Amino acid sequence: MAAAALSLLAASLNAGKADYDHYLRATAWIRWVLIVIPICIAAQLLPVWLALAHPIWTSAHDALGGLPLGSITADFGLTLNALFLALAALSLLGVTIVVARDRRRAELILFVLSGVTTLSALVLDLRISPALADGSTGSLAAPLGGFGLILNLALLQLAAERAETRHALSRSIAIGLYGLVGALITALAVYGFSSTNSAVTMSFGIVLFLLVLIIRRLDLSPLAASALAAAALIGVGIVLAFIFEKGSGSVLLRLSSELAGDAKSALERMLADTRWFGGGAGGFAALARIYQSDAGQSLAAPSAAAAVFADMGWIGLVAVIAVAAALLLRLFFGALTRGRDSFFPAAAAACLCFALVEALAGPGLLRPAAILCLSVIVGLGLSQSISQSSR
Repeated sequence: MAAAALSLLAASLNAGKADYDHYLRATAWIRWVLIVIPICIAAQLLPVWLALAHPIWTSAHDALGGLPLGSITADFGLTLNALFLALAALSLLGVTIVVARDRRRAELILFVLSGVTTLSALVLDLRISPALADGSTGSLAAPLGGFGLILNLALLQLAAERAETRHALSRSIAIGLYGLVGALITALAVYGFSSTNSAVTMSFGIVLFLLVLIIRRLDLSPLAASALAAAALIGVGIVLAFIFEKGSGSVLLRLSSELAGDAKSALERMLADTRWFGGGAGGFAALARIYQSDAGQSLAAPSAAAAVFADMGWIGLVAVIAVAAALLLRLFFGALTRGRDSFFPAAAAACLCFALVEALAGPGLLRPAAILCLSVIVGLGLSQSISQSSR
């Protein structure tokens, strides 16, 4: 993973001037935000005063003595692996921005992404792999199926755009059929085999994609578009408030599946002890063993948001939300101003919106496959949110 991250980073640095200028324009006012998460993870590997670290280290120092210094993370290796994963995802995002500068390459990436996510959903639909039906592994099906559904909707929009221009009508029909079949397969995986909360979160992404499509099709004025976006935002807030009121306990756990008594109490103690800097990115399993009374059982994270909070604390959770919000705004406004190719940034914004809420419903977004897939999708959207010319 480290070699892949360094190779991708080197490829980004060796790009030509035109590619570099395109990258700067695509990441305008957000490029420095992207490095916040790797910096937060790297800081957890450095020795700090124990008063800033997790309470377990303070307790260990009181019992054993020694220097009042130590790393924040509970598992140095797992946090180092999380740092490499963050660097790989960041580098992959940058490379995708450069590669997807050309529209034909962008379409190819869109086809590949939709094909991969559709095949993953098909495996779940046909129950080819029993592991996908298991709770620990099956959680990956929800994010990949959700990404696939939105990407296939983007393919349908691509087919519609081609048909309107009377350019290669037969190819437009083929693309439309491909997107329609993929949309049906992924919709069945999300709404038929995933949890109810994952199905609800999927609707938020679809609404955002359709919102951009409606604003563009009706050619609404900025005031009318703002009013429509505000109405949609209020509606989403009402739905989320209703869902959260049905649950109890921590906000980070109200959309996730219910845990058993011992596991729930251990998780609640872990979250209650979490401070500003957490217990180490990627080290949820190592930290959970400290709180479990039964060493033979393993406590899995019920949601990605809960794992991020336990691993990186309030600072890490706020950093992740800030980065996602900045990217979402950049993609949304890029989709409104892009024109004919707006479905690229619109699909990326919809996938990111779905991922934000899905992080509260399940742990699927903790998987490297989901993280890297989302990185490519966001990179594709950023690259196609601007035209190739500097006008």
